[in-house]
Amino acid sequence: MRSPQPRGPISATLLDRLTGTPGELAIPGTDLPGESPETALSDEDLQLSLWVCYELSYRGFDGVDHAWETEPTLLALRTELEQRFLAALRHRVAVPTAPDAASVPSALTALIAADDGPELALYLQREATSEQFAEFVAHRSLYHLKEADPHSWAIPRVDGKAKAALVEIQADEYGGGRFERMHSELFRAMMRDLGLDATYGAFLDRVPAVTLAVSNTMSFFGLHRRWTPALLGHLAVVEMTSSLPNRRYGNGLRRLGHDAKTTYFFDEHVEADAVHEQIAANDLCGGYAHDHPESAGDILFGAACALTAEAAMADHLLTRWAAGESSLLRDSAGVGAEGPVHAASAAR
Repeated sequence: MRSPQPRGPISATLLDRLTGTPGELAIPGTDLPGESPETALSDEDLQLSLWVCYELSYRGFDGVDHAWETEPTLLALRTELEQRFLAALRHRVAVPTAPDAASVPSALTALIAADDGPELALYLQREATSEQFAEFVAHRSLYHLKEADPHSWAIPRVDGKAKAALVEIQADEYGGGRFERMHSELFRAMMRDLGLDATYGAFLDRVPAVTLAVSNTMSFFGLHRRWTPALLGHLAVVEMTSSLPNRRYGNGLRRLGHDAKTTYFFDEHVEADAVHEQIAANDLCGGYAHDHPESAGDILFGAACALTAEAAMADHLLTRWAAGESSLLRDSAGVGAEGPVHAASAAR
Protein backbone atom coordinates (compact mmCIF):
# COMPACT_ATOMS: atom_id res chain seq x y z
CA MET A 1 0.00 0.00 0.00
CA ARG A 2 1.23 3.49 -0.76
CA SER A 3 1.74 5.82 2.17
CA PRO A 4 -1.12 8.24 2.94
CA GLN A 5 -1.04 12.02 2.96
CA PRO A 6 -0.30 13.51 6.42
CA ARG A 7 -3.01 15.27 8.40
CA GLY A 8 -0.92 17.21 10.89
CA PRO A 9 2.59 17.68 12.25
CA ILE A 10 2.90 14.26 13.89
CA SER A 11 1.72 12.22 10.92
CA ALA A 12 3.87 14.42 8.65
CA THR A 13 6.99 13.73 10.70
CA LEU A 14 6.17 10.04 11.04
CA LEU A 15 5.50 9.48 7.35
CA ASP A 16 8.60 11.43 6.36
CA ARG A 17 10.84 9.39 8.67
CA LEU A 18 9.36 6.08 7.48
CA THR A 19 10.81 6.70 4.02
CA GLY A 20 14.33 6.55 5.45
CA THR A 21 16.52 4.13 7.34
CA PRO A 22 15.03 2.96 10.66
CA GLY A 23 16.43 5.04 13.49
CA GLU A 24 15.51 7.54 16.15
CA LEU A 25 12.06 9.08 15.77
CA ALA A 26 12.13 12.07 18.09
CA ILE A 27 8.74 13.72 18.65
CA PRO A 28 8.28 15.66 21.91
CA GLY A 29 5.32 14.43 23.91
CA THR A 30 4.10 18.00 24.28
CA ASP A 31 3.55 18.11 20.51
CA LEU A 32 1.33 15.03 20.34
CA PRO A 33 -2.29 15.37 19.20
CA GLY A 34 -5.39 14.18 21.01
CA GLU A 35 -4.65 15.70 24.40
CA SER A 36 -8.36 16.25 25.05
CA PRO A 37 -10.31 12.99 25.50
CA GLU A 38 -13.42 14.76 24.22
CA THR A 39 -11.91 15.18 20.73
CA ALA A 40 -9.33 12.40 20.41
CA LEU A 41 -11.62 10.07 18.42
CA SER A 42 -12.06 12.76 15.77
CA ASP A 43 -8.46 14.05 15.84
CA GLU A 44 -7.22 13.50 12.29
CA ASP A 45 -3.52 13.69 13.14
CA LEU A 46 -3.75 11.28 16.08
CA GLN A 47 -5.94 8.68 14.39
CA LEU A 48 -3.94 8.63 11.15
CA SER A 49 -0.62 8.45 13.02
CA LEU A 50 -1.89 5.56 15.14
CA TRP A 51 -3.33 3.79 12.09
CA VAL A 52 0.01 4.07 10.29
CA CYS A 53 1.88 2.70 13.32
CA TYR A 54 -0.51 -0.25 13.47
CA GLU A 55 -0.36 -0.93 9.74
CA LEU A 56 3.35 -1.68 10.11
CA SER A 57 2.21 -4.86 11.93
CA TYR A 58 -0.21 -5.79 9.14
CA ARG A 59 0.93 -5.28 5.53
CA GLY A 60 3.08 -2.18 5.75
CA PHE A 61 3.70 0.46 3.09
CA ASP A 62 5.54 0.59 -0.21
CA GLY A 63 9.20 1.48 0.30
CA VAL A 64 9.07 1.32 4.12
CA ASP A 65 11.67 -0.88 5.80
CA HIS A 66 10.18 -3.79 7.76
CA ALA A 67 12.47 -2.94 10.68
CA TRP A 68 10.37 0.14 11.46
CA GLU A 69 7.70 -2.13 12.98
CA THR A 70 9.84 -2.76 16.07
CA GLU A 71 11.98 0.38 16.10
CA PRO A 72 12.06 1.42 19.80
CA THR A 73 11.35 5.14 19.34
CA LEU A 74 8.46 4.39 16.97
CA LEU A 75 7.00 2.02 19.56
CA ALA A 76 7.42 4.77 22.15
CA LEU A 77 5.45 7.16 19.93
CA ARG A 78 2.79 4.52 19.37
CA THR A 79 2.48 4.01 23.12
CA GLU A 80 1.99 7.74 23.73
CA LEU A 81 -0.70 7.89 21.05
CA GLU A 82 -2.37 4.78 22.46
CA GLN A 83 -2.56 6.27 25.94
CA ARG A 84 -4.43 9.28 24.55
CA PHE A 85 -6.68 7.03 22.51
CA LEU A 86 -7.42 4.81 25.52
CA ALA A 87 -8.19 7.87 27.65
CA ALA A 88 -10.70 8.97 25.00
CA LEU A 89 -12.38 5.56 24.95
CA ARG A 90 -12.61 5.48 28.75
CA HIS A 91 -14.03 9.01 28.71
CA ARG A 92 -16.78 8.12 26.26
CA VAL A 93 -17.60 4.54 27.19
CA ALA A 94 -20.02 3.80 29.99
CA VAL A 95 -19.33 0.24 31.15
CA PRO A 96 -21.78 -1.45 33.51
CA THR A 97 -20.57 -3.00 36.72
CA ALA A 98 -18.68 -6.17 35.93
CA PRO A 99 -20.96 -9.17 36.40
CA ASP A 100 -19.96 -12.59 37.61
CA ALA A 101 -18.48 -14.78 34.90
CA ALA A 102 -21.68 -16.73 34.27
CA SER A 103 -23.56 -13.50 33.49
CA VAL A 104 -21.22 -12.25 30.76
CA PRO A 105 -23.36 -13.50 27.80
CA SER A 106 -26.53 -11.90 29.18
CA ALA A 107 -24.61 -8.72 30.04
CA LEU A 108 -23.43 -8.48 26.41
CA THR A 109 -27.01 -8.86 25.22
CA ALA A 110 -28.18 -6.16 27.64
CA LEU A 111 -25.37 -3.82 26.56
CA ILE A 112 -26.39 -4.14 22.92
CA ALA A 113 -30.09 -3.74 23.75
CA ALA A 114 -29.35 -0.48 25.60
CA ASP A 115 -27.35 0.95 22.70
CA ASP A 116 -29.07 3.96 21.13
CA GLY A 117 -26.60 4.64 18.34
CA PRO A 118 -27.61 6.25 15.01
CA GLU A 119 -29.81 4.18 12.69
CA LEU A 120 -27.34 4.05 9.82
CA ALA A 121 -28.48 0.66 8.55
CA LEU A 122 -32.10 1.78 8.40
CA TYR A 123 -31.14 4.89 6.43
CA LEU A 124 -29.11 2.84 3.96
CA GLN A 125 -32.01 0.45 3.51
CA ARG A 126 -34.69 3.09 2.93
CA GLU A 127 -33.22 6.42 1.85
CA ALA A 128 -29.55 6.39 0.80
CA THR A 129 -28.68 7.38 -2.74
CA SER A 130 -26.33 5.23 -4.81
CA GLU A 131 -23.55 7.74 -4.11
CA GLN A 132 -24.15 7.64 -0.36
CA PHE A 133 -24.18 3.85 -0.34
CA ALA A 134 -20.89 3.81 -2.25
CA GLU A 135 -19.43 6.19 0.34
CA PHE A 136 -20.52 3.85 3.13
CA VAL A 137 -18.78 0.95 1.41
CA ALA A 138 -15.64 3.08 1.00
CA HIS A 139 -15.63 3.78 4.74
CA ARG A 140 -16.11 0.12 5.60
CA SER A 141 -13.34 -0.99 3.22
CA LEU A 142 -10.70 0.07 5.76
CA TYR A 143 -11.90 -2.79 7.96
CA HIS A 144 -13.52 -5.31 5.63
CA LEU A 145 -10.53 -5.68 3.31
CA LYS A 146 -8.64 -7.05 6.32
CA GLU A 147 -11.74 -8.58 7.93
CA ALA A 148 -10.97 -11.03 10.75
CA ASP A 149 -7.27 -10.13 10.86
CA PRO A 150 -7.38 -7.89 13.98
CA HIS A 151 -9.35 -10.48 15.96
CA SER A 152 -7.05 -13.31 14.90
CA TRP A 153 -4.36 -11.88 17.19
CA ALA A 154 -6.31 -13.51 20.04
CA ILE A 155 -5.99 -17.09 18.78
CA PRO A 156 -2.59 -17.88 20.36
CA ARG A 157 -3.61 -16.07 23.56
CA VAL A 158 -6.67 -18.09 24.53
CA ASP A 159 -7.28 -21.72 25.30
CA GLY A 160 -10.01 -24.26 25.88
CA LYS A 161 -13.60 -23.60 24.87
CA ALA A 162 -12.88 -19.97 23.98
CA LYS A 163 -10.11 -20.96 21.56
CA ALA A 164 -12.32 -23.50 19.79
CA ALA A 165 -15.11 -20.94 19.45
CA LEU A 166 -12.76 -18.26 18.14
CA VAL A 167 -11.24 -20.58 15.54
CA GLU A 168 -14.73 -21.64 14.42
CA ILE A 169 -15.76 -18.01 13.86
CA GLN A 170 -12.51 -17.05 12.17
CA ALA A 171 -12.54 -20.08 9.90
CA ASP A 172 -15.86 -18.87 8.48
CA GLU A 173 -14.48 -15.35 8.07
CA TYR A 174 -11.58 -16.78 6.05
CA GLY A 175 -13.92 -18.76 3.83
CA GLY A 176 -13.19 -22.18 5.29
CA GLY A 177 -9.91 -22.23 3.40
CA ARG A 178 -11.43 -21.22 0.05
CA PHE A 179 -10.01 -17.98 -1.32
CA GLU A 180 -13.14 -16.97 -3.21
CA ARG A 181 -15.25 -17.44 -0.05
CA MET A 182 -13.09 -15.26 2.21
CA HIS A 183 -15.25 -12.42 3.48
CA SER A 184 -12.60 -9.88 2.53
CA GLU A 185 -12.74 -11.19 -1.05
CA LEU A 186 -16.55 -11.08 -1.07
CA PHE A 187 -16.36 -7.45 0.01
CA ARG A 188 -13.76 -6.70 -2.66
CA ALA A 189 -16.05 -8.23 -5.30
CA MET A 190 -18.92 -6.04 -4.12
CA MET A 191 -16.72 -2.95 -4.35
CA ARG A 192 -15.88 -3.77 -7.94
CA ASP A 193 -19.57 -4.25 -8.75
CA LEU A 194 -20.21 -0.78 -7.34
CA GLY A 195 -17.44 0.72 -9.46
CA LEU A 196 -15.10 1.33 -6.52
CA ASP A 197 -11.37 0.84 -6.29
CA ALA A 198 -10.99 -2.44 -4.38
CA THR A 199 -7.26 -2.07 -3.73
CA TYR A 200 -6.28 -2.56 -0.10
CA GLY A 201 -6.20 0.88 1.55
CA ALA A 202 -7.40 2.72 -1.56
CA PHE A 203 -9.64 5.04 0.46
CA LEU A 204 -7.25 5.71 3.33
CA ASP A 205 -6.85 9.35 2.27
CA ARG A 206 -10.63 9.81 1.99
CA VAL A 207 -11.94 8.46 5.30
CA PRO A 208 -12.03 10.71 8.39
CA ALA A 209 -10.60 10.11 11.85
CA VAL A 210 -13.79 8.53 13.20
CA THR A 211 -13.55 5.80 10.56
CA LEU A 212 -9.88 5.21 11.34
CA ALA A 213 -10.84 4.99 15.03
CA VAL A 214 -13.07 1.99 14.29
CA SER A 215 -10.05 0.07 12.98
CA ASN A 216 -7.70 1.49 15.59
CA THR A 217 -9.93 0.23 18.40
CA MET A 218 -9.68 -3.41 17.34
CA SER A 219 -5.99 -3.10 16.45
CA PHE A 220 -5.23 -1.62 19.87
CA PHE A 221 -6.94 -4.50 21.63
CA GLY A 222 -5.46 -7.06 19.24
CA LEU A 223 -1.84 -5.96 19.48
CA HIS A 224 -1.77 -6.01 23.29
CA ARG A 225 -2.06 -9.32 25.13
CA ARG A 226 -3.24 -7.43 28.21
CA TRP A 227 -6.38 -6.43 26.27
CA THR A 228 -7.28 -9.91 24.99
CA PRO A 229 -10.58 -9.99 26.96
CA ALA A 230 -11.57 -6.64 25.43
CA LEU A 231 -10.76 -7.98 21.95
CA LEU A 232 -13.08 -10.94 22.56
CA GLY A 233 -15.84 -8.61 23.74
CA HIS A 234 -15.25 -6.44 20.67
CA LEU A 235 -15.60 -9.45 18.36
CA ALA A 236 -18.74 -10.57 20.19
CA VAL A 237 -20.42 -7.22 19.54
CA VAL A 238 -19.38 -7.31 15.87
CA GLU A 239 -21.04 -10.72 15.50
CA MET A 240 -24.06 -10.02 17.72
CA THR A 241 -24.97 -6.76 15.94
CA SER A 242 -24.31 -7.91 12.38
CA SER A 243 -27.20 -10.00 11.12
CA LEU A 244 -30.01 -7.40 11.03
CA PRO A 245 -27.88 -4.49 9.72
CA ASN A 246 -26.48 -6.68 6.95
CA ARG A 247 -30.02 -7.68 5.95
CA ARG A 248 -30.84 -3.98 5.73
CA TYR A 249 -27.70 -3.21 3.73
CA GLY A 250 -28.59 -5.94 1.25
CA ASN A 251 -32.15 -4.64 0.96
CA GLY A 252 -30.79 -1.15 0.40
CA LEU A 253 -28.70 -2.34 -2.53
CA ARG A 254 -31.68 -4.21 -3.95
CA ARG A 255 -33.76 -1.02 -3.68
CA LEU A 256 -31.06 0.72 -5.72
CA GLY A 257 -31.34 -1.90 -8.46
CA HIS A 258 -28.49 -4.30 -7.64
CA ASP A 259 -28.77 -8.06 -7.99
CA ALA A 260 -27.81 -11.01 -5.79
CA LYS A 261 -24.24 -10.99 -7.08
CA THR A 262 -23.62 -7.53 -5.63
CA THR A 263 -25.54 -8.14 -2.39
CA TYR A 264 -23.87 -11.49 -1.71
CA PHE A 265 -21.41 -10.14 0.88
CA PHE A 266 -24.24 -8.76 3.01
CA ASP A 267 -26.54 -11.74 2.44
CA GLU A 268 -23.77 -14.14 3.49
CA HIS A 269 -23.33 -12.26 6.77
CA VAL A 270 -27.03 -12.46 7.58
CA GLU A 271 -26.80 -16.24 7.75
CA ALA A 272 -23.25 -16.64 9.07
CA ASP A 273 -23.50 -14.07 11.85
CA ALA A 274 -26.83 -15.40 13.10
CA VAL A 275 -24.83 -18.53 14.03
CA HIS A 276 -21.73 -16.63 15.15
CA GLU A 277 -23.83 -14.51 17.51
CA GLN A 278 -24.51 -17.41 19.86
CA ILE A 279 -20.98 -18.80 19.59
CA ALA A 280 -19.42 -15.42 20.33
CA ALA A 281 -21.59 -14.63 23.34
CA ASN A 282 -21.74 -18.03 25.01
CA ASP A 283 -18.76 -20.12 23.94
CA LEU A 284 -16.19 -17.40 23.23
CA CYS A 285 -16.86 -14.73 25.87
CA GLY A 286 -18.74 -16.98 28.27
CA GLY A 287 -16.07 -19.66 28.00
CA TYR A 288 -13.23 -17.19 28.49
CA ALA A 289 -14.93 -15.55 31.48
CA HIS A 290 -15.47 -18.98 33.04
CA ASP A 291 -11.73 -19.66 32.84
CA HIS A 292 -10.76 -16.07 33.75
CA PRO A 293 -13.47 -14.65 36.06
CA GLU A 294 -11.48 -11.44 36.59
CA SER A 295 -11.83 -10.61 32.88
CA ALA A 296 -15.59 -9.92 32.85
CA GLY A 297 -15.20 -6.14 33.08
CA ASP A 298 -12.64 -6.00 30.30
CA ILE A 299 -14.85 -8.12 28.03
CA LEU A 300 -17.68 -5.64 28.48
CA PHE A 301 -15.32 -2.70 28.03
CA GLY A 302 -14.22 -4.03 24.63
CA ALA A 303 -17.84 -4.58 23.66
CA ALA A 304 -18.82 -1.06 24.69
CA CYS A 305 -15.85 0.43 22.82
CA ALA A 306 -16.96 -1.34 19.65
CA LEU A 307 -20.44 0.18 19.94
CA THR A 308 -19.02 3.65 20.71
CA ALA A 309 -16.59 3.72 17.78
CA GLU A 310 -19.22 2.48 15.33
CA ALA A 311 -21.73 5.04 16.59
CA ALA A 312 -19.25 7.89 16.09
CA MET A 313 -18.67 6.85 12.48
CA ALA A 314 -22.39 6.39 11.81
CA ASP A 315 -23.18 9.80 13.30
CA HIS A 316 -20.57 11.39 11.02
CA LEU A 317 -22.06 9.81 7.91
CA LEU A 318 -25.66 10.68 8.73
CA THR A 319 -24.79 14.25 9.79
CA ARG A 320 -22.86 14.97 6.60
CA TRP A 321 -25.54 13.43 4.41
CA ALA A 322 -28.31 15.37 6.19
CA ALA A 323 -26.37 18.54 5.33
CA GLY A 324 -26.19 17.50 1.68
CA GLU A 325 -22.44 16.92 1.87
CA SER A 326 -20.08 14.02 1.21
CA SER A 327 -19.02 11.99 4.25
CA LEU A 328 -15.53 11.61 2.77
CA LEU A 329 -12.54 13.90 2.96
CA ARG A 330 -11.03 15.77 0.05
CA ASP A 331 -8.12 13.73 -1.27
CA SER A 332 -4.79 14.88 -2.63
CA ALA A 333 -6.18 14.94 -6.17
CA GLY A 334 -8.72 17.58 -5.15
CA VAL A 335 -11.76 15.31 -5.03
CA GLY A 336 -13.79 16.04 -1.95
CA ALA A 337 -17.14 17.06 -0.58
CA GLU A 338 -18.38 18.22 -3.96
CA GLY A 339 -16.91 15.27 -5.89
CA PRO A 340 -18.17 11.67 -6.10
CA VAL A 341 -16.54 8.75 -4.40
CA HIS A 342 -16.10 7.05 -7.77
CA ALA A 343 -14.00 9.95 -9.02
CA ALA A 344 -11.49 9.36 -6.27
CA SER A 345 -11.13 5.70 -7.17
CA ALA A 346 -10.81 6.55 -10.85
CA ALA A 347 -8.04 9.02 -10.07
CA ARG A 348 -6.01 6.18 -8.60
